[in-house]
Amino acid sequence: MIVADTGAVVALIDRADRHHKALRAVYERDPEAWLLPWAILPEVDYLIGAHVGAKAQEAFLADLADDVFNVAWGEERDLDEARRLAERYRSLRMGLVDGVVIAIAARVRADAIATLDLRHFAAVSIPGAPKLLPRDL
Repeated sequence: MIVADTGAVVALIDRADRHHKALRAVYERDPEAWLLPWAILPEVDYLIGAHVGAKAQEAFLADLADDVFNVAWGEERDLDEARRLAERYRSLRMGLVDGVVIAIAARVRADAIATLDLRHFAAVSIPGAPKLLPRDL
C-alpha cells in the first residue's frame, strides 16, 4: 500500500514536474496500491487547476468520480491521531493534511508514502517506517 500526499499526486499528474517520471513509473507498476487520503483532495484539485490547467483538473475530478483512484475517506481516529501528531511535532507546524496522511499510513500499515514533503514526513516517526517515495526508490 502506498499512501499519497498532495505533492506526489500533483507530480504524478504534471508531466513538467521533475518527479513525474519516477512517480509515474511507481504508479503504473501497481495503481491499485495507491491510496489517496480524503484530506489531500481539495489541495490536489486546487494545485492542478492553478499550476497544470483546467483540462488536467477536470480529468482528475473525472478520475475520482470514476473510482480510478482509491480514496481513504478516513475514520474518526485519523483526526485524533492527526491532532496528536500536530501537538507532538509542534515545531514542524504540521497541519491537518500531513497529519491525516501519516495517520492513515500508520493505520493501514502502508509500505510507502508518496510525498515530496521531506521536511515533515522524514522528521516524523511513522509506525512501520514506510518508505518515502520518490526519495527511497
